[in-house]
Amino acid sequence: MKSVKVSAEIEYEVQIGTPWREALSQAISSHDKALIIVPEFIESEFNLIELFSSDLKTSVFVTPAGEDAKTIDVANRIWEELGRIDLGRKDCIIGFGGGSTTDLAGFVAASWLRGVKWYALATTLAGMVDAAVGGKTGINTKAGKNLVGAFHSPHVVYIDPTLLNTLSDRDFAAGLAEVIKCGYIADPSILEDLRNHPSLQGVRSIAGDLIEKSVKVKAHVVSQDFTESGLREILNYGHTCGHAIEKLSGYTLRHGEAVAIGLVFASYLSEAALNLNPAVTSELITILTGYGLPTRIDSSKYPWESISALMLGDKKSRSGVLRFIGVRNLGEPDWVTGPDASILVSIYERMAQ
Repeated sequence: MKSVKVSAEIEYEVQIGTPWREALSQAISSHDKALIIVPEFIESEFNLIELFSSDLKTSVFVTPAGEDAKTIDVANRIWEELGRIDLGRKDCIIGFGGGSTTDLAGFVAASWLRGVKWYALATTLAGMVDAAVGGKTGINTKAGKNLVGAFHSPHVVYIDPTLLNTLSDRDFAAGLAEVIKCGYIADPSILEDLRNHPSLQGVRSIAGDLIEKSVKVKAHVVSQDFTESGLREILNYGHTCGHAIEKLSGYTLRHGEAVAIGLVFASYLSEAALNLNPAVTSELITILTGYGLPTRIDSSKYPWESISALMLGDKKSRSGVLRFIGVRNLGEPDWVTGPDASILVSIYERMAQ
């Protein structure tokens, strides 16, 4: 087992290599009561309700899959369940699933009794390297993705890389977008690993190493800027356009698929605003394409006017001024504030199909 420390409003550990059954046992044993929040397809895979049927201290709440779980309606049903089982301040919540599950579990934990302990047991690559680490929790509303939430760090993050064997190639590839992001903003050695493993089969064989490197990137940034007042914004590289695309798709695109498109958009913008070498963008497109990730924008589904309006609602925007994260070079992120609208339109047209 490997461990990465994160210092935020609390100091906590990301355990890489703890088997999921042992992780659940560790979390539950430290408290009088526990509520496990798990999506329906994972419950079907691991039979948690049956596993804990005789354990009077542990309850299981099953949610819809993916972003459908991150609604105020689902959160409210969980709050009602927490009231029914009388979960108190000395008890805990466990999010067992992908990024949507840990976002939801963390938000519910932050809001119940003004904050109870929670644990993240990530089951997807995106969850392991991004969503479960950092203490940003939230749900979606009609206004946008994750605009309602709280900073509330997990007590422990558990990562069992063997769970990645349950992922389809599509879901694994989507998670790689967050890994690739870490390579561009902070750790170019990640990109070297990807160059040496250009196929999905090959990159699956080094998943553990990629997870550790990516978690270290996020832990370093979060430990310096927990509440996203400055530095932490670099973790949103590719997400300004990506979140807009994701929302316009009705969440039919995986988060990482939308981020992949956003990474290309941000890289082209970096060329225009930060003098990034175009060869960097070319290699990015090659890497993404090699893993089957999208790099183009379907203009019939995602018109520029709709993308632009959603980007203005991005959390990094200030007083109606768009702000993007770009890169000057590998591992050298920087801000792009108020880029000329004509530049953004030209990038969109370049990417449109």
